[in-house]
Amino acid sequence: MSAGELEQFVVGLAQPKFRAKQIAEWLGRGAPDFSVMKNLPENLRKDLDAAARTMPVEIVKKLESSDGATTKFLLKLNDNEQIETVLMRTTYGNSVCVSSQAGCAMGCKFCASTLLGLRRNLTMNEMIAQVLVAQWVLRTNHDIKPNGDANNNDVSHIVVMGTGEPLQNMENLKGFLEYANSKLGISWRRMTISTCGIVPGINELTQWGRPVNLAISLHAPNDELRTKLMPINNKYKISDVMDAAYAHADKTGRQLMIEYILLASVNDSQEIAEELSALLAGKNVMVNIIPWNAVTEREFSAPSGNAVHRFQDILIKNKIHTRIRRERGADIGSACGQLRIK
Repeated sequence: MSAGELEQFVVGLAQPKFRAKQIAEWLGRGAPDFSVMKNLPENLRKDLDAAARTMPVEIVKKLESSDGATTKFLLKLNDNEQIETVLMRTTYGNSVCVSSQAGCAMGCKFCASTLLGLRRNLTMNEMIAQVLVAQWVLRTNHDIKPNGDANNNDVSHIVVMGTGEPLQNMENLKGFLEYANSKLGISWRRMTISTCGIVPGINELTQWGRPVNLAISLHAPNDELRTKLMPINNKYKISDVMDAAYAHADKTGRQLMIEYILLASVNDSQEIAEELSALLAGKNVMVNIIPWNAVTEREFSAPSGNAVHRFQDILIKNKIHTRIRRERGADIGSACGQLRIK
């Protein structure tokens, strides 16, 4: 509801208008239900419980990683579809990995998120609710604190890297990010959108002009290999994807992120590392090397630690900015490529 709609709703419950502002403040904090709104009269809380819900998601299950740094939420939507969201507590802040669709249609061979296909796009409010669920946990679970984080009770970063292809849900994505910036105070520069390479969507992001970070799920330096791993490459070739991505980086001034999942004996050889270096030479990019996280339905293997570091060393030798992504939440199935309804 808008502020005006909420006020009318409250008046319809025979309550004074100022109650709408109190309720709105609770909603902005991510209140899971009306019982927590202790500055409202008990009879009003009961009336609200009977007539409405605070958010379009409900926590079905919550899993904590063994190190206490990662929380995965299984959320039920109003139509009983289910999605997953991940909260990651880090030294630089609190990041929420947001899903943009229920399921995924992209069919990437190494990923669990696409196993059940695409169910539907998520609404803007369903995406906002994922951040608010995490925000509520951060503000109420003060016993869990990230190391070295000065502001540990707020979501500081958003990565749209959960289930789904964000650029197939563009209007809801943009509305969600606008809300996160204007209402939740999250800087554009602390938002990252990951795409497998929907070129028209990248172009639309560029025209939109907000200085968000763009991450390209690349995973191969040539079309032949990438097509085997990612069916979307049949439609949008690497050269077209990279041209669109570089145009976005040029307009926004943001460094382009390249996500590269390493699969043993598939895309982790020294020759492929050299080919990837040539593809990215001279560009303002950061390569996130991601050792494959196991998905039982997929017949791949993770590379050895030596293979991962050898791949990185070749990129560094060729002056490509790179890092090995720290694995977060693999023990609860929330690492890269693992999100799915199990």
